[in-house]
Amino acid sequence: MRLRHELLLAGFLAMAASMAPQLAGAAKAGERSGKEVVAATCASCHAKGTQGAPKIGDNKAWSNRIAQGLSSLTQSALKGIRAMPAHGGSPDLSDLEIGRAIVYMVNRSGGHWAEPASLEDLAIERSGPQIVKEQCAKCHQKGVGGAPRIGDREAWTPRLKDGLDNAVRAAIHGHGGMPPRGARADLTDAEVRSAVIYMINPVTAAKKDAQARAAPPAAPYKSVDGINVYLGFAPAETMRAFAEGSVERSMHGGVPSGSGYYHVNVSLADDATKALIGDAKVDMSLQETGGTGVSKTLEPMVINNKPSYGNYFRMRAKSSYQVTVRIQRPGAARPVEARFEHRTY
Repeated sequence: MRLRHELLLAGFLAMAASMAPQLAGAAKAGERSGKEVVAATCASCHAKGTQGAPKIGDNKAWSNRIAQGLSSLTQSALKGIRAMPAHGGSPDLSDLEIGRAIVYMVNRSGGHWAEPASLEDLAIERSGPQIVKEQCAKCHQKGVGGAPRIGDREAWTPRLKDGLDNAVRAAIHGHGGMPPRGARADLTDAEVRSAVIYMINPVTAAKKDAQARAAPPAAPYKSVDGINVYLGFAPAETMRAFAEGSVERSMHGGVPSGSGYYHVNVSLADDATKALIGDAKVDMSLQETGGTGVSKTLEPMVINNKPSYGNYFRMRAKSSYQVTVRIQRPGAARPVEARFEHRTY
């Protein structure tokens, strides 16, 4: 029986690891629209500007907040700010519902934002082990009130009979004697999920978490219409580390001063021959989720006899961007577009 429990739990953990990006980015059935969330929750303060809340329709009050971007506003709403409690005082609201509500209010207050399509814009800031240590262990360490103990596989197995998603959903909405989000309304959906996975199997989950944090992210890559497109971002500080007079320091007019700049590099290769492409015209647009966008031509570069294209862009920390690379090759009837998603940390 114990072997069966271990195999079942191992399967759940493997599935959770492999599906994490999909589950984190997918809207769940039954989630409310921004309008519905505002009517049920946010309007109690934002309809009249109670306790300093920016009033819906007051463009001036919202202008500075709109400038912060959706990611920043959503994080403030999730964690609470000034008189507004975490999750708007409704811990059962999902992160995506919060984001939709913000966009709904922004768009009635001078903004022109698109509703978030996924939860990928809401990054996990705290790890499963950290959340469990700070909050969940208060009950789950010793099994207070019947809470399944951390690492007790037999106790957790019945709670997984309907799948990991249902177990996480129960933690978000509250179950039995446990309040929603374990009485920590500032926890995001993704953070609750990380904590649950850790409590099921702390050794395996902690190891996977450490490996994920230590491993460098793979370079984004797309193959479009016979062209392989490789996209890379590097903080401007890394370019300043090169010697004075080097190609890296002098390209694009030199490394810009100030904070928040990144050097963006695009390399192109013919999918059939794998030969690098150095004769294209490449433009790139960078659109912050819920914010403004900027477009630039990427300048041709040749470093170590390898052609590529690059330029500097200023980007906000902990924000998500839609990246569109447009490639026009000589003699081609139309440009080729490759789209990426990128998040700064």
